[in-house]
Amino acid sequence: MTETPQTPAETDVTDEGRRNLLKMAGVSAATIAAASFGSPLRAQTSDWDKTFPQSDAVEHAKVEFTNRYGITLVGDLYMPVERADGPMPALAVAGPFGAVKEQAAGLYAQEMAERGFVTLAFDPSYVGESGGQPRSVASPDINTEDFMAAIDFLGLHDAVDRERIGIIGICGFGGMALNAVAADKRVKAVATTSMYDMSRVMAKGYYDSLTDEQRAEGLAAMSRQRWEDAASDSPALAGGLPDSLDGIDDPVIQMYFAYYKDPERGYHPRSVNSNDGWTVTTPLSFMNMPLLTYIDEISPRPMLVIAGSEAHSRYFSEDAVANAAEPKELMIIDGADHVDLYDQVDIIPFDKLEAFFSQNLA
Repeated sequence: MTETPQTPAETDVTDEGRRNLLKMAGVSAATIAAASFGSPLRAQTSDWDKTFPQSDAVEHAKVEFTNRYGITLVGDLYMPVERADGPMPALAVAGPFGAVKEQAAGLYAQEMAERGFVTLAFDPSYVGESGGQPRSVASPDINTEDFMAAIDFLGLHDAVDRERIGIIGICGFGGMALNAVAADKRVKAVATTSMYDMSRVMAKGYYDSLTDEQRAEGLAAMSRQRWEDAASDSPALAGGLPDSLDGIDDPVIQMYFAYYKDPERGYHPRSVNSNDGWTVTTPLSFMNMPLLTYIDEISPRPMLVIAGSEAHSRYFSEDAVANAAEPKELMIIDGADHVDLYDQVDIIPFDKLEAFFSQNLA
């Protein structure tokens, strides 16, 4: 392994419970749509509604594809305007956990398309423009499958060499990406940035600090919440980030607020994290289903894991690399926090990502 340095406690709907779920989620699909189970939300627009400027060097198209559970996913396909004849290497990109493709994933996808890749940034099931009911739900199984469905789509595209496909996962979808690649042998290389192991943090809390009693209390509260949800027209939402930082001194909440709530930076009206948050019961399926059990089965395909030196989530990346088999590389970005790797293009190591995938998707 090479290391490259570079210059739910109680989850009831209480204020404390909301804060805990926000932090575990990395912090609605803002509207509950009247759509059939697997159909995409017809809020799709051909207008450029991203949180980053459009590149003249990249072609963009809205696409749809269906996962193994019959849920229609909506993505943005990016291709370099100037490209050689013949099939090209491709990348599927998703994350952060609770974000939409118009945020960090799209930024990464467009940048990597400028560098010669066909890229697909997509909304996972139950989020953004993708289908699935109810809204604002996550699943370790279904969201892992979403990545595999993206590989299905890319492998059938005329412009793509299906033997040269990789994955980039951001934040909580970094853990989902590693899980997908462990199982899906079509993927030739995987990279993550600011990776979260969502199953670990939901099951054990930050730094594995959740006591057995707190875990049992959280599960009991969410179990009771299921009756409330079943008796209601829609499941209860945990609540999103606060509307202001008045009285908030938690640096993690402050960091997420600076990205997700700022309309000049990362706010998007369809983003779970920018609006009303996940359903209260979202952690249930994660708490008993560890995502990274088979991380060593990514080998012999290469894995690049990138984290900020100041990120509260850094330990997820370090532990994932420690548990993985070769070839693997941990890259620590000096001075960067967790959210810096969402959108700070002068900090995100795009040159490294380009070199990694160019070499391993050759």
